[in-house]
Amino acid sequence: MPDPPGKRLELVDGEVIEVSPTTMLHGAIVGTMCNVINTFVRQHNLGIVAAGDVDHVLRRGPDMVRAPAVSFVARESVPKSGLPERGFWEGPPTLAVEFVSPDDRATEVHAKVQHYLEAGTRQVWVLWPSQRSVTVHDHDGGSRELGPEARLDGGDVLPGFTVRVGDLFEVSPHR
Repeated sequence: MPDPPGKRLELVDGEVIEVSPTTMLHGAIVGTMCNVINTFVRQHNLGIVAAGDVDHVLRRGPDMVRAPAVSFVARESVPKSGLPERGFWEGPPTLAVEFVSPDDRATEVHAKVQHYLEAGTRQVWVLWPSQRSVTVHDHDGGSRELGPEARLDGGDVLPGFTVRVGDLFEVSPHR
């Protein structure tokens, strides 16, 4: 499902839906998040981190394909034969990170979180740049809101990982 120029698409219950375009702010914050997670994951050989909205097949019949802003797939879920060069990633990420754009509706964000969790994602982090906060959703149904001064930790998904939430949103060179 290649995205047409200027549009981003996902597949929900067999229907193609358009999602918010990526802005420079989105890209900068997601880049920071990806860098922080990837550095930790590589140091501890925990798996693979991908940015750039990699399509994950969450379900077949009807198909559900979602593309988190950042995804982490634990080492045990990565094929020993290597990463596929074509097609979608078959299966959910272990951790999905979503970025909330100004045009995103809360109901759509909630639905995305539920799709990931129902497919087996162990944790979903939702980045809210307007509030400089992160909502952490766990596979057991629990959730918590973390403000700029709080520390986001990886729990049992990324044991030992921690970052100050506000640092994720400090992307301007004119801070």
